[in-house]
Amino acid sequence: MLKKIKAIKSAAGGGRFAIVASQYNARYVDGMLRAARAELKQAGAAEVQVTRVPGAFEIPVVAGVLARQTPPWDAVICLGVILQGQTSHAEHVGEAVTTGLMQLAVATGVPMIHEVLVFTHEEQARVRCLSQEFNRGAEAAQTAVKMARVMAQLAPAENDLPF
Repeated sequence: MLKKIKAIKSAAGGGRFAIVASQYNARYVDGMLRAARAELKQAGAAEVQVTRVPGAFEIPVVAGVLARQTPPWDAVICLGVILQGQTSHAEHVGEAVTTGLMQLAVATGVPMIHEVLVFTHEEQARVRCLSQEFNRGAEAAQTAVKMARVMAQLAPAENDLPF
């Protein structure tokens, strides 16, 4: 179900966020990127770094490099658009990206915000990437801020281990 994006209610508290965005299908990815950056700015993010990659398939490798950087990023937002063609290629790329991002998140402990979207037609991309009401870039940024908060709350517990 397509849900409207609501305004963010809490601040990023100076968080550091990396964005990996595909250049392929740039019209749609750029729409999500603009919305994500605006949302992070509104939330008070201290730093936002954008890295562009050729296509969606290249997103996990760059996200992995970013996840291992010091100081760590609070979250890595991954933005891409894959349009279904006449073959199953889009499905394979989408599944590979999803698997790669999940493995990175679990292995590094850095939240990977997955907005690499597979669409069957451009109208779906237009609504979810270019509109203000349903923009998945804004939603990705909000999720990144929320996950940064969750991870910060968990971090002190790790440091209080008795051994």
